[in-house]
Parts: sequence; structure tokens; C-alpha cells
Amino acid sequence: MRIGLLTEGGYPFVSGDARLWCDRLVRGLGQHEFDIYALSRGRQQEDEGLVPLPPQVGRVRTAPLWTAEDDGVTHGRRARRRFTECYEELAGAVCAASDAGSGPPSADLADRFGSALYGLAELARDEGGLVGALRSDAAVRTLESACRAPGALRTAREARVPDLLAVAAHLERALRPLSLDWYDDAGLGAADLCHATAGGSAALPGLLARHFAGVPLLVTEYGVQLRSHYLALGPDAAAPAVRALLAAFHGRLAAEVYRRAEILTPGNGHARRWQERCGADRSRIRTVYPGMDAARFTEAGESPDRSDPDALVWVGRVEPTKDLVSLLHAFAEVRKEEPKARLRILGAPAGPEGEAYLGHCRALAAQLFPDEAEGVHAVGDNPVSFEEIGGPEAPTPADAYAAGAVVVLSSVVEGFPVGLIEAMFCGRATVSTDVGAVVEVIGGTGLVVPPRNPRALAEACVALLRDPERRARLGAAARARALELFTVEQNIAAFHGIYLEIVSHCPVRRVVLDEAGEPLPFATPAESHVPGRWTGPTARVLPRGIPGWATGAPVRATRVAAAEGVR
Repeated sequence: MRIGLLTEGGYPFVSGDARLWCDRLVRGLGQHEFDIYALSRGRQQEDEGLVPLPPQVGRVRTAPLWTAEDDGVTHGRRARRRFTECYEELAGAVCAASDAGSGPPSADLADRFGSALYGLAELARDEGGLVGALRSDAAVRTLESACRAPGALRTAREARVPDLLAVAAHLERALRPLSLDWYDDAGLGAADLCHATAGGSAALPGLLARHFAGVPLLVTEYGVQLRSHYLALGPDAAAPAVRALLAAFHGRLAAEVYRRAEILTPGNGHARRWQERCGADRSRIRTVYPGMDAARFTEAGESPDRSDPDALVWVGRVEPTKDLVSLLHAFAEVRKEEPKARLRILGAPAGPEGEAYLGHCRALAAQLFPDEAEGVHAVGDNPVSFEEIGGPEAPTPADAYAAGAVVVLSSVVEGFPVGLIEAMFCGRATVSTDVGAVVEVIGGTGLVVPPRNPRALAEACVALLRDPERRARLGAAARARALELFTVEQNIAAFHGIYLEIVSHCPVRRVVLDEAGEPLPFATPAESHVPGRWTGPTARVLPRGIPGWATGAPVRATRVAAAEGVR
């Protein structure tokens, strides 16, 4: 089947989110054909280029979310009236106070928002784009009227002109996918299935392909976009009115995505609960854990005896959310019970903030563990070491995890704990804080303690350091669990089954008209599209169901990147 893969800020660009996961998915499902539709987040990302693509990628179309030149479209009187009506409906649905509080919007609000969104998309398709209209003074005045209308959010009524300008600019950026030309039979309309690799803007083209061409939509969320917007719009980031309006808009958009998607595949129970809270139907949710390459950790996992029995290991990016301060205080308690214990912190700082935090942690370690003149360790031999992966003692991540008897995760904020799964692949016993999806990942194969509790962290570490048999049992169970749930193979198999399930329940039906405008029976037989090279290398993309006819569909506001295998 032909899959329209929708990405934002990641694959197939060299840098970005979810790049590795998407690449493994596309390469693992070689029996399908992929067309990639990518929204970029910056010029630097575009300048870095694309990753090498496998032959099952038919084409790549990209469009920027970070900038949009004025499309030069001048709307006539009728088009301006259509825009005003649709934007009024959209703004009214965003500004309206919902009885459900922070939960999903009411059915009436959801219908109003969806109707306005698709009305704007139809106008963009008919007139050539909405960039100028969404930036116009009329859009700001319409938004102001919605904020002052009866029944509007109390915070929205307090919006001033700078707040309205900020909200209107944000809505223009968020709605840029409406102006793309991706939704005809030469684009997403030719797909059997749209797979959005995130919610929000990445899923918006899938909503439009479903609206215009009836293409079913699958949405995968390994990080909940709505939660990310809430966190980004903190008190220091924007005024209260701006935060309230943008939170309402993204909440309405998330609810529309969850309502229209055939299947949602969250990456963990935490993301699943967010989706259900926003109104997703529980029967259409399938949890699919991210797939990771277990082969890199096979040697470490099959030889757990080579580790230092007195060493605790922490592996990751050094930043404040990892709470290494609590870990250092916990290790001070561990040393009182186990004087031979050592702590190895392996990881590089994440940006300038990480550099400053690493310096603070080094100073704290020097204060807590001054060089000992007598005792177990020689002068200058501090029991805490700060290292980076790639050095002589830890050339690979597997070597880093294998360096200690117990792997520790001390975070106060964590989404899906990739480092914890890597430690499980290595067959290591773990002590973790109860944050994010940690409990869901670890199951019963490790010890879990409350975050920001150095005493509890220390007690758990001491318990495992003193019991090598228990460490061995937990490490073996952790490796078995990781190999069962978190490998690339299980991830690919899960999506292959979901693709077939969706297409079997939601066959794409297209009506082809003759010159007189009458439907042509049997114009789109099931065998009209077969993946593979069945035409010459210079042939153009053909509309499905009309063999032999080339299309001259114009390309507006997008760029087409030639990939190996374009027909």
C-alpha cells in the first residue's frame, strides 16, 4: 500500500525529532511504498539536507513552518466574506468558555471548530492560499470581536492589542498547512493511509487529506504535542490572555485530531491518558512502544559478570531535570553504608544550561567527597567521577552501562526513559525515580523510589549493592522484558498490523468522472496501484485509476525533493 508519512521537524532531515524511529519504520516496512511530507522548523535544518533514503520512498515534499512568504493571493469580495465567516467561527470556538474545564470540548464546540477549520481549508484550495488573509487586520479585528463576545473566556476578555497580535500571528503559523497543495490526487489524495508521526501541525495535513479525499489517518504520539504547548506557554513566556487563547486553540486542534483519526498509537500509558483526557475514544487507541536497536547491547547483556560490583552508574545528558544533585547527596549516604562504593556519571552537558549545571555538580562532589588522605581510597582518588561516553573507559553506551553493578536514574522529569531501556538491554539491575513512564517501562524488574528523595534513593542502591544474587535476577528479568516489548522488530510488526487493520476497515474510495461529469464505473480497481518500478525513470507521477495520463498539477508553497526511486 502507499503510505503518506507526515512529519514535523524531523525525518527525513539530517537533524530533528523522531528521525531514527521514522527511518527504522520506513526501512522495516519495505513491502509498502512511502511518500514523505515533511514540515521543517528552521533554515539550518533544511540546509543540512536529507538522510539517505531507501528505495521504497517514492518522493519527498517539504514545506517550512518557520517562515511563509506572502502568497500574493488577493481575495475578491466573495472570498473575503467566506474567510470572515470561517475565521469568525474558528475564533468563536477558540474563545468560548467550555463547561468541561480542562477536559475535551463539548460536541458543539468541537463541531464548530472542525467546520471552521475545513471551511478555511476549502477556501485555501479554491483561492490559492490564506497567508495574507490570516495576517490581515481583518483577522485581528475578528479575533478581538470573539474575545469580547458573550460567553467568551474571562481571561480572553482582558486581551489587549499586543495580545491579539501575538495570538493572530501564532494562529497564522499553526494554520500554514492549510495553504499547501498536498491534498489533490497527485499528493496525499493518492495515499491509502496517512501516518502522522506527531499530533498538532504534523497531523493537520492528515486531517485535510481525510476531509478532501477520504484517506484514513493514523496518529502516533511518542511525546504529547498538547502537553508540550502547555509547558512552553509558561507565565514567563506570554501574557495570561495569550496563554489562555493558545491553550484553547491547541486543545481544540488536539481534540479534532483525536476525534477524526482511525487509530491513535501513543508510545506509553502517560501519552495514552493525555489522549483519553482530550476525548479520544479508548477503543481506537493502541499503545505501541518505541522500537530500539537491541543488538548494540547484546554483548553487555550476555556477560553481566564483567561489571564493577561496587560501582553505581548514571548515563545520560547532564541537565537540571536529571537531578544529579539529589543523586550526589544520595551517594553520600551510600558511602556511609558501603565505603567501597563508587559513582560514575557518564554523559555530556546539554547546552549552556547543562554546562553550568555540570560545573555545579562537580563543585558539589568535591565538597561532599574531599580527597581522602587515609582509608580505602588514595589521595586524589575521588569516589565520584565525571566522564563522557567515547573515552577510553567507556567508548560506547553499552560499555558505560556495563561499567557498574547498578544503573541509577534520578530524574524529576522524564518522558519515555530511553536510557533505562538501554540499561535493561544490558541486563543491569536499576534504581529509578517514579517519573514519566518509568514504572510502565520497568515493570517489576527494578527498584523505583519517589523523586527528590535522596534517602530513599540511597537505601535502594545499598540494598542492591549488598545482594549480588538479587541484582542478577533483576538484571535478567529486565533484559527479558526489554527484548519482549521495546525492540525495533516489535515496533515494526505492530505498525504493519495496524496499517492492514485500518485499510481493511477504511478502504479509500475515489470517484472518477468522465468528460460529461458522470462517474466512471470500475475506474479505480484494486490493482490500480502496485508498489515498485513499473514505468520508466523519466515518467511522471500518474493519477491513480487513470493509467497512461500524465498530470501537470502545479506545485505552490512547497518544494519537491527528488529521492531515489521517484517514478
